[in-house]
Amino acid sequence: MQQHCFRYPIFFYLKTMVAALHAYLQDFSHLLFPHNCEGCGTDVLQHTQMLCAQCQHQLPETGFALTAANPIEKMFYGRLNIVQATSAYYFTKQSLIQHLVHQLKYKGNKEVGIYLGRLLAYQLKAAQRFDGVEALVPLPLNPKREFKRGYNQAAAICEGMAQVLHKPILKNAVTRTVFTQTQTQQSRVHRWQNMDGVFAINNEKALQGKHLLLVDDIVTTGATLEACGAALLQVPYTKLSIATVAYTV
Repeated sequence: MQQHCFRYPIFFYLKTMVAALHAYLQDFSHLLFPHNCEGCGTDVLQHTQMLCAQCQHQLPETGFALTAANPIEKMFYGRLNIVQATSAYYFTKQSLIQHLVHQLKYKGNKEVGIYLGRLLAYQLKAAQRFDGVEALVPLPLNPKREFKRGYNQAAAICEGMAQVLHKPILKNAVTRTVFTQTQTQQSRVHRWQNMDGVFAINNEKALQGKHLLLVDDIVTTGATLEACGAALLQVPYTKLSIATVAYTV
């Protein structure tokens, strides 16, 4: 009996020491590798988050995932036979969304893409309209641009989405065969012309008969998504939906 009396104080003492050591190591790690909110700069946030709760709450949600015949779906009417389409947030200049996308595309911050992918996926999961999707297809980059950037931003978004939706990512099923200049400053007509014959199916077997979700960071005119989606729908018995993080107003 006396032996047990000695064991319990030692057990709780060791447990307290381990907890204190763990807290110390966390503080030391944060000192060496600070993790701050991409919005306001606070360090009061979880390590897996890019934004604090307040900044995340301020992101301008579209609500499109919940609504049929939303502006993204109407964008493709008469152009592409899609099942559903959505964008999670409105994209405007000098906004937090613009900052996050800039970090993802031009600052090498792949983790932002994974984080945005999770946010997009949570919206799809809550809406339930996208439950029939069987696989995620990131809009492919030309290999030259992907090599320069170090990753495909759409694939990074898909990584985050897969963590929530538990759907496979078909990264190499479709490829971009033509190097095109950035579309940012192109007119609507030029964007469509630039996309003619750009995409080719690389693995028809992986796509055939599936309901695919084509994913990208931003949709503006929809020309690039339309061209890639048209290539995907050439595969027999496929169905297509589209999801992007942001929609340019």
